[in-house]
Amino acid sequence: MLQIATWNVNSLGVRLPQVLDWLQANPVEALCLQELKLTDDKFPHEAIQAAGYEAQVFGQKTYNGVAILVRKFARQAPEMKLNVRDVVKNLPDFEDEQSRVIALTLETPLGAVRLVNGYFVNGQAPDSDKFSYKMRWLEALQKNLAADLIQHPQLCLVGDFNITADDRDTWDPAGLRETIHHTTEERTAFQGLLNLGLHDAFRLFEDGPKHYSWWDYRDLAFRRNRGLRIDYTLVSDALKPKVSACTIDKTPRKNERPSDHTPVVVSLV
Repeated sequence: MLQIATWNVNSLGVRLPQVLDWLQANPVEALCLQELKLTDDKFPHEAIQAAGYEAQVFGQKTYNGVAILVRKFARQAPEMKLNVRDVVKNLPDFEDEQSRVIALTLETPLGAVRLVNGYFVNGQAPDSDKFSYKMRWLEALQKNLAADLIQHPQLCLVGDFNITADDRDTWDPAGLRETIHHTTEERTAFQGLLNLGLHDAFRLFEDGPKHYSWWDYRDLAFRRNRGLRIDYTLVSDALKPKVSACTIDKTPRKNERPSDHTPVVVSLV
């Protein structure tokens, strides 16, 4: 079995002990992090290595930043080193000052898997310049993934998408309709990713509403389960038959000083 997790930690500097605790309890083969909020030189490589992982990092001061932590050896085949190659940072042919994407090819017992980890643009508001940037970024991502899928049939796109795919993924679909994360434009872009031959791994198992991966810190949102599902794992046609589970782990959201997001884990066999 191969497990890949995604988690927006909302500052690794603050949440490092929680990440290490989670990895000890959940020794996934790869953990994709977003919103590191630190530069590459500040990344805690020693602590990550002590936990049995190597990190590929694309950091940024104050905001953004992404990383992929890879176990040194596969759990189901401990003699097999999980080699990493072809690391790419940000989207080719899209000029961007923000550290939002890191991709790599991971050699696994299931063959080579192209793993793309993204911290998608928030967009702020539908009538803002940041929303225009979001839509341009999403267009560039789709173009890049279309090319990637030709070279890498086994591809997994994970991250904080900052989009609700449909009304099931928001606690208030009527009240939040056409607000940020809920606009027709964003959802059309999400569907564009699916049209490439990608599949929402979580929805292979759970059809219903009220499954969320993010909750506001305010108004007791987590306790009242007023959240959004904006953290996704999309798998290619070639990987889809190998998906045995995809779960949202709410446990870290109960921590003291938690991230507002919680991990999503996909299992492949």
